[in-house]
Amino acid sequence: MKKMGIILGLVITSVLTGYAQEKKGVNVTVTIENVLSNEGQIIGSLHTADTFMKGAGIQNKSVDATTGEVTLTFSDVEPGTFALMLMHDANGNQRMDFEPTGMPKESYATTGEMTFGPPSFDGSKFEVADTDLEFRIRF
Repeated sequence: MKKMGIILGLVITSVLTGYAQEKKGVNVTVTIENVLSNEGQIIGSLHTADTFMKGAGIQNKSVDATTGEVTLTFSDVEPGTFALMLMHDANGNQRMDFEPTGMPKESYATTGEMTFGPPSFDGSKFEVADTDLEFRIRF
């Protein structure tokens, strides 16, 4: 009987430990609408105020472009304030290309409202708490 109690205790402990380590944060899923071609990749990055418009995000994802819709999921995102930046890297050079006038050649979007000029963190930010989030963003 003593052995059975020990075994049962170990099983319960291992199960509870497994659940505790299973998920650290939430999923942030973004579906990008209006992808105009299947050339290149769709690149997305999850940013804090410190990384926004300054380079790589705290999580970066990419998927082959598909005409229509593409979905990216950022996993285990801890609570905080973030913004998403997305672009269609049609030529696969891993960067935004610009016209001589300074206008982007490739489609891009953020989680905020698109205005003239570069996007801002304050205009693009959203809060992550304890519930998975889903966004639909149109290029």
